[in-house]
Amino acid sequence: MAAVTVGSLLQNPTLLLRPKSKTLLKPSRSLDSSRNRKVLHSRSSCFCSFKPSRSSHVVRANSSETALVDNFDTSSSDDVLYKETFPVKRIEKVEGNIFIRLDQSKNQQDWQLTVGCSLPGKWILHWGVSYLGDSGSEWDQPPKNMRPPGSVPIRDYAIDTPLEKRSKGEMFHEVKIDFNPNSEIAAIHFVLKDVETGAWYQHRGRDFKVPLVDYLKDDGNTVGAKREFGVWSGALQQFSNALHKAEASPPDSPNNESKDSKSNNRPLEGFYVEQSIVKEVSVDNFVSVAVRKSPETAKLVLYLETDIPGDVVVHWGICRDDAKRWEIPAAPYPPETTLFKNKALRTLLQTKATGNRSGALFTLDEEVFGFLFVLKLDDNTWLNFKEDDFYVPLYGKSSVLGQHGQSDSTSEEISSKSYTDGIINEIRNLVTGLSTEKIQKTQTKEAQESILQEIEQLAAEAYSIFRSSIVTYPEEDVSETDTDTIQPAVKISTGTGTGFEILLQGFNWESHKSGRWYLELKERASEISSLGFTVIWLPPPTESVSPEGYMPKDLYNLNSRYGTIDELMELVKSLHEVGLKVLGDVVLNHRCAHSKNQNGIWNIFGGRLNWDDRAVVGDDPHFQGRGNKSSGDNFHAAPNIDHSQEFVRKDLKEWLGWLRQEIGYDGWRLDFVRGFWGGYVKDYLDASEPYFAVGEYWDSLSYTYGEMDHNQDAHRQRIIDWINATNGTAGAFDVTTKGILHSALERCEYWRLSDQKGKPPGVVGWWPSRAVTFIENHDTGSTQGHWKFPGGKEMQGYAYILTHPGTPAVFYDHIFSHYRSEMAALISIRNRNQIHCRSKIKIVKAERDVYAAIIDEKVTMKIGPGHYEPPSGPQRCSVALEGKDYKVWEAS
Repeated sequence: MAAVTVGSLLQNPTLLLRPKSKTLLKPSRSLDSSRNRKVLHSRSSCFCSFKPSRSSHVVRANSSETALVDNFDTSSSDDVLYKETFPVKRIEKVEGNIFIRLDQSKNQQDWQLTVGCSLPGKWILHWGVSYLGDSGSEWDQPPKNMRPPGSVPIRDYAIDTPLEKRSKGEMFHEVKIDFNPNSEIAAIHFVLKDVETGAWYQHRGRDFKVPLVDYLKDDGNTVGAKREFGVWSGALQQFSNALHKAEASPPDSPNNESKDSKSNNRPLEGFYVEQSIVKEVSVDNFVSVAVRKSPETAKLVLYLETDIPGDVVVHWGICRDDAKRWEIPAAPYPPETTLFKNKALRTLLQTKATGNRSGALFTLDEEVFGFLFVLKLDDNTWLNFKEDDFYVPLYGKSSVLGQHGQSDSTSEEISSKSYTDGIINEIRNLVTGLSTEKIQKTQTKEAQESILQEIEQLAAEAYSIFRSSIVTYPEEDVSETDTDTIQPAVKISTGTGTGFEILLQGFNWESHKSGRWYLELKERASEISSLGFTVIWLPPPTESVSPEGYMPKDLYNLNSRYGTIDELMELVKSLHEVGLKVLGDVVLNHRCAHSKNQNGIWNIFGGRLNWDDRAVVGDDPHFQGRGNKSSGDNFHAAPNIDHSQEFVRKDLKEWLGWLRQEIGYDGWRLDFVRGFWGGYVKDYLDASEPYFAVGEYWDSLSYTYGEMDHNQDAHRQRIIDWINATNGTAGAFDVTTKGILHSALERCEYWRLSDQKGKPPGVVGWWPSRAVTFIENHDTGSTQGHWKFPGGKEMQGYAYILTHPGTPAVFYDHIFSHYRSEMAALISIRNRNQIHCRSKIKIVKAERDVYAAIIDEKVTMKIGPGHYEPPSGPQRCSVALEGKDYKVWEAS
């Protein structure tokens, strides 16, 4: 990052208007890439290795074909046997700059901060301020007279302001913020958001901070003038000094130190700073193929053309049957063709005379069955078609046109053992590669996540085979003499369950009011189990300042508004007897104190865990803790606990172990996990060894001027990041999916339910085994209604989450309502078809008024008022359930 003072800018004002480096376009990974490989292909369709060879053997080309590239006419269909255009998507990385400028306004009294970007797109400045005397890291909203036109408040802590073009036809976008240097504002904080991609741009991984006083601590994210570059001189210096004189505060003023510091502070210095950024842009291209028969040679001539710029290499071969095994054809070959490891050919496409397209002619024997290829743009960028090789059918000519590699024949059968062994070896290789130091240093975060997703998919495939091959035996078949030889059950991974869980939230916001909720729930234990649920989530059990339980006080006192500790233990026992696992709702982020300190602040705790103010984070401005800085967001209503303290972690691990042993909880619902680092969660789960755990990582989705963005990758990425921090030991509620379902159903925009890669757009599309899907809970629905699901469309939401991968969670108010019979039918469909958290999903329709998907080739579903019916085929489907704007089919 470079910085210059305003003195330099005044001498050369063009510095303010022009970024220091030109925008460059560089190719990156293809959008088609869902797996981190040099070439993307299915295991069954291609058996050649696509890693680049260190040396390639050049084969002789038929030079007579060269002139035909520009003259091959595909406009006439009379003699064209096959003609197809394949759409492809590429990702280009565009380099540009964020520029930040601080200088005086035209009136020479106020100052102005300008933030701009040299890249095209829709940009939002997400910003706030901090004031003199603030001790925390929280932002505050700026005064209204400081907000530029078009600014939108975000809750109570920030402002979103769109960047505007400086003039018509201008590429640069910028926003100007005017402020008075004599105000109590100590710094301006911001991040830049790319609305089109959902990406957030920060400074060294943290928020940008522009200090307006020079005694603020530099946390590594400060931007501004370098003091050694000089200070203004003459009248401008004197004028600036005058602007920064503040009236002295009374000696007993609590902010006296801060105000004195500002009055003695050196004057503001203007500066100009640039930070380079890279934006990924999706680019649409095409690959067209046409085949005709040569009258001179009686051979087939295949012409391939693309509008992809630069050097494009076609990695190609032929196949002799519909198994699509790659082979090298007989010569002649196009110019610039090389042999690759005796398994495939590579041809550099020739630029056409027009200059904006390239192509090649391939001469093939008439008995060739099909032509296979992928495109190589560079060593790291390959393009394929729908995650498989491009395939051009040649056998039978027009009778198979446009099938894109579809075949009626059955592929060669592979033994179950060799197939699963192959999966295991592939997982082992991927895990080994991902764990190497070289990969961690050189691969991008996105590339590493792509590998993790592939491991997840392979594990799901292996698990599915394992489930289908298990032989179960009745208990009476096992004799007493055999008990010594029975192997112990495989231990389930901490916090992740079996994958077949269906969760019920066993309370609502009003459940505490009866004073006997545990007793009421106990009476319904058998009923809940019979509906098909496997796990139930109970309300917070501890003594609490708030009756709902989310302001805990004495953690070991389990006499709450829901019932006594004895009633809780009886309830858990009854739920276990009917086969239900039980989750406790534990609040680890904050705790209400028992008494005040010498300053009158509530931060001294009593009971068995009698902590003092060392247990409270030091940057919570309300509770004067003596702990370290918070590792997450502060919850302002109660003291935030400092989990970095060894004594805190030790006490909480003992408490969780006590709940497991004494009460019988099987796992946890973790409240407000945004407040502390996920690594601490891993520590707690490793100690308490829950059957299942799920965190409430609640975060705002991306909106532009009040309308939800289609791309919510940044939102679900933040949830994924938290799960990663727990080392995958806990799942998280899929808030992304809930939000997208809201918008899709409320606005009749069902196209939102498919992301750019044709996958579910929530966490369930990226890490399904850790996604707990839901449409309502005690916060969003019930009598709170903070984010209530669109009325009358609840069953569409449940038709979605109860048929899809992930772990579905059902709200108590919904199952015990007029929706009960329909929901019970959906749960039954899920259970009898063994849909689980890793089930495979194929989205077949995502349009304005209808969404449809096939799950595990067993269940087909659609939601929305639009029409959809499963295609007819050898596997017939029958309607299993139908309701208002939803329908579910099962395979016969």
